[in-house]
Amino acid sequence: MGICPFFFSYMMIMNKKLFTFDEIRQKLVSYCVYQDRCHAEVEQKMKEFLLIDEAKEEIVLYLLKENYLNEERFTRSYIRGKFYIKSWGKNKIKMNLKQKQITSKLIDTCFDEIDDNDYKKVIKKNYEDYYFKQIGLDDYQKKMKTIKFLINKGFEYNVILDVIEA
Repeated sequence: MGICPFFFSYMMIMNKKLFTFDEIRQKLVSYCVYQDRCHAEVEQKMKEFLLIDEAKEEIVLYLLKENYLNEERFTRSYIRGKFYIKSWGKNKIKMNLKQKQITSKLIDTCFDEIDDNDYKKVIKKNYEDYYFKQIGLDDYQKKMKTIKFLINKGFEYNVILDVIEA
């Protein structure tokens, strides 16, 4: 059959250490196991290694086949983390996922990870926390400043108004 076309691209010089194709693949498996990754993050990580396109494709296919790389799982995990841990709103989460080259359709599908009641509770809690920290302002100024704060966290203006006027 002959020599595998990937053979010569499997080696890489990084800090004067050579890696075989299998070592590179294992490093990328470890990278994906540590936390869920999207395709763009894996592609970026592969730039550390001098691989030809065919070798990159083979690694990505392996990661997909073995379920180390799963875009939907990544998206769902990302949404949960950014909402429940960082208290980001949907707009900010969506913008950051688009920067990671996740499709709008997948993002919209995965937003069911955020419970509507939890979403409103987080808005209300953030609103109250921020509102009462404002000192020396009248109520209108506090309200406007707090709404701006929530918009910057990625919450939708109409949802904010619904929550604070309820």
